Amino acid sequence: MSFARGDIVLARLNPNQGAEIGKIRPVIVLTQTALIDAGLPMIFVIPLSTQYWPELKALRVAIAPRERLLKTSYAVLEQARSIDKSRIENSVLTRLTQSELKEVESKFSLMVGVN
Repeated sequence: MSFARGDIVLARLNPNQGAEIGKIRPVIVLTQTALIDAGLPMIFVIPLSTQYWPELKALRVAIAPRERLLKTSYAVLEQARSIDKSRIENSVLTRLTQSELKEVESKFSLMVGVN
């Protein structure tokens, strides 16, 4: 299994609890590639959803469809979490552009209070 920071891959997010996002869905890999390559068993991801809520636009980043990501999707920043690499499916759907990755990083940093 080979993926890197900024890749969008499918992950099994069940079992979920309460308001946690679940199902098999695309996620953005945020863990540094060097840590993934070194064998870190957990990776940090941000789930994607095709649902958009205008009132939460400060916590969303739109990702346009391309390659194997078939629909416009939105990074759900408040649902970011670490998952075991065994939850990741085998192939990369697509990769974020540099501007998309910068927007994800910027909005996520603001959300968690890191500058």
